[in-house]
Amino acid sequence: MAKREIRIYPDDVLRQETIHVTEFAKGLHTLLDDMKETMYSAHGIGLAAPQIGELLRVTVIDVSEDGDDPLEFINPIITTKDGTVPSEEGCLSIPDFRETITRAECVTVDAQNRHGESFQVEADGLLAICLQHEIDHLDGVLFIDHLSRLKREIFKKKWGKRL
Repeated sequence: MAKREIRIYPDDVLRQETIHVTEFAKGLHTLLDDMKETMYSAHGIGLAAPQIGELLRVTVIDVSEDGDDPLEFINPIITTKDGTVPSEEGCLSIPDFRETITRAECVTVDAQNRHGESFQVEADGLLAICLQHEIDHLDGVLFIDHLSRLKREIFKKKWGKRL
């Protein structure tokens, strides 16, 4: 396993759509292991492959209380959404910025595991929010894209001073 560099906004790779994984071999397994190590070392609860410069539909998530139960999602797709809930979010690719956005309260996600086997997850709470956040990354969408126009302008002004 190796810790990878997390790409920081406005890196162009964060806005690109990812490609569907078709090979479930050692290279994918190494990527998943590296992603988990990177996520844990950054004290995150989720990481999508584009955040480390890989344009594959892959994400890892760990919302367990002890941070020791990682979940791997290959080619995840949200098939159903239900309800709405405010969600205070941050992002490893946008450090030191948090804001409340609206997400679906419950989601159903179809995905594959590291061996290509299909599975389905029905999620609510933090897992549902994290799944939506990470799957957005796979489509080139960042949580700041869900901000109101006014909040987005405030973000751009604050963030621009950092660059």
